Amino acid sequence: MKKEENIIVGISIGDLNGIGAEIVLKTFEDSRTLEFCTPVIFASVKTMTFLKNHFKIDVNLNGINDIKQNLPQKINVLNVWNEHVKIDFGKEDFKIGEFAIKSLEAATKALKEGSIDVLVTAPINKHNIQSDTFKFPGHTNYLEQELEGNSLMLMVANKLRVGLLTDHVPVKDIAAQITPERIKEKIETIYNSLQKDFKIRKPKIAVLGINPHTGDNGVIGKEDDTVLRPTLHEIKKTGKLVYGPYAADSFFGSNNYTNFDAIIASYHDQGLIPFKTLSFGQGVNYTAGLNKIRTSPDHGTAFEIAGKNLADNSSFKEAVYKAMEIFKNRLEFEEISKNPLKFNQKKI
Repeated sequence: MKKEENIIVGISIGDLNGIGAEIVLKTFEDSRTLEFCTPVIFASVKTMTFLKNHFKIDVNLNGINDIKQNLPQKINVLNVWNEHVKIDFGKEDFKIGEFAIKSLEAATKALKEGSIDVLVTAPINKHNIQSDTFKFPGHTNYLEQELEGNSLMLMVANKLRVGLLTDHVPVKDIAAQITPERIKEKIETIYNSLQKDFKIRKPKIAVLGINPHTGDNGVIGKEDDTVLRPTLHEIKKTGKLVYGPYAADSFFGSNNYTNFDAIIASYHDQGLIPFKTLSFGQGVNYTAGLNKIRTSPDHGTAFEIAGKNLADNSSFKEAVYKAMEIFKNRLEFEEISKNPLKFNQKKI
């Protein structure tokens, strides 16, 4: 990793018929943001110029054809395509989906090569990105294939962190996918991320049950007793502070979540409904467990307000700052790991 003073933030533009470009431009309209990072938007300067004029956002765009041409204190736009893009706000369009994937693939390539330090992804439409060459339900699955490590969707808002055992999985398939191996892998991933990315030395992790009331001793499903509890007991023997399973229906309402550094939900809605209820618009989706850093806002394309200049860029802005924060934390973790004695001496 390079020095933290000039963090290069790569941005995939997402679905151009949604609110992605709007929240990106609004984020960097505040020139103070450029004091902390150098943004590189993977799109087309023609397309981004049309969008900034449409929204009347006062920014200067620096069009480049090579990532090495990026300039500090500028909003750099790397030309991934040159053709005209027909934008029809609020409409699902497979051609627009192709541009979203071109942006994502180019940004991911730059991330792998180290040309950008972190990746922040604007929202995509999961349906119109599907093709013969791209068959992923979302960013996380694609990035896990392209990067090193085991990915885990981790939603972050201040000290609230919610991870998932299963993410974009049909409800009917959830229980079958929660195996001892998956539980161990996900807990190991989130544990390491809390230490390395969030500077938490001895993380406390809560795990939510699979079934209502964690199965009520087998009356409402046996998976909590036969799979989850024994595996958590085994993990505890290694010294990790892992607790549960907890009944999900009362866990957040009772404020029990404030006692933990992270919560692992068994499936998507079990974790994301309470997370977004508590922090919508301020949360960040972080892909933990990979060798590179990727964040995104906690919302989707919002077709219903696209093009109307109504989108709130707070979550996207948080995603940019969270990516930079994690980047710096990893730098520090690497430094500590190289020479812990030297680091301790500095602290004395």
